[in-house]
Amino acid sequence: MKKAQFIPLADYQEYSTEEMKERSAAFYQEIKRRRTVRDYSAQPVDRKVIENCLLAAGTAPNGANRQPWHFVVISDPEIKREIRIAAEKEEQEFYNGRAPQEWLDALAHLGTDEFKPFLETAPYLIAIFAQSYEPMENEKRAKNYYVQESVGIATGFLINALHHSGLATLTHTPSPMAFLNNILKRPKNERPYLLLVVGHPAEDASVPDISKKPLDDIATFF
Repeated sequence: MKKAQFIPLADYQEYSTEEMKERSAAFYQEIKRRRTVRDYSAQPVDRKVIENCLLAAGTAPNGANRQPWHFVVISDPEIKREIRIAAEKEEQEFYNGRAPQEWLDALAHLGTDEFKPFLETAPYLIAIFAQSYEPMENEKRAKNYYVQESVGIATGFLINALHHSGLATLTHTPSPMAFLNNILKRPKNERPYLLLVVGHPAEDASVPDISKKPLDDIATFF
């Protein structure tokens, strides 16, 4: 067993109570502007922005520091087209028989359907994969822990970083998503977690008229 080693917590920044309130309020004001966008322009995005946001995602807390994620960034038009065709095939089955009516009713106010042009229009798709284990020599495996939780937190970091950088995103989860392994040539230890659409909103982009629950509905204090 490897012995734990520690270093000083050198980068922690402490703020006064007033500064903390101001910073928390400012973050809320920024993050509440984030909306899931389905209408994208083809305006290019500098790859360095994506790289920085991925590095931010990689700082997320995770089980045993196994960092059980892999991000595949797609800008190639042919691969985006292939992904759209495969995703729409699954979505057509979902909206036309696979999904129970209750689920379709819950989605109705969002105006979603089986057509996903944003998968080609947006400059970037980021396929997020969860790694259940790491392959080792002699066909051995090193198990990863709290994989779903870890990848979920990293995905949240990534979405926030992209929003902070001035980009819009869409979380897309066609089910099943095994086609991503085939198209992107990912190994067996990786399972598609989510497909993130990234880019600038179209000039005429619109979003559903929805609201978020107030604090009293989402939190309890003792």
